[in-house]
Amino acid sequence: VQLQACGGGLGQAGGSLRLSCVASGLSFRAYTVGWFRQAPGKEREFVGAIRSSGGTRSYADSVKGRFTVDRDNAENTVYLQMNNLLPEDTAVYYCAAGRSIILSSIRTESAYDYWGPGTQVTVSS
Repeated sequence: VQLQACGGGLGQAGGSLRLSCVASGLSFRAYTVGWFRQAPGKEREFVGAIRSSGGTRSYADSVKGRFTVDRDNAENTVYLQMNNLLPEDTAVYYCAAGRSIILSSIRTESAYDYWGPGTQVTVSS
């Protein structure tokens, strides 16, 4: 199983970027897929996730209303659309997948079974 996040790069404050997470070796339709990020000198934190059943989404308060997680099962891809970027969104972004994650655990790293290597997002002011 491999997850690969891509689409990172340099963005401007107020601008947008879209990250993609592509899976090989598993079908995203059966997994909850989450996005996490780690800024320099900080611990990794939950950003957003979409559940396999029903497509329920959950977001960190810091990104709610600006970021959206969507899935395309046909392409086996999950997206993180990031709008109205802020400099504090600068981080390495990771996608992760897990099966049978209950809603109360969706923000917990240990609930996820598979992780991608991360992609850098840098937002300039």
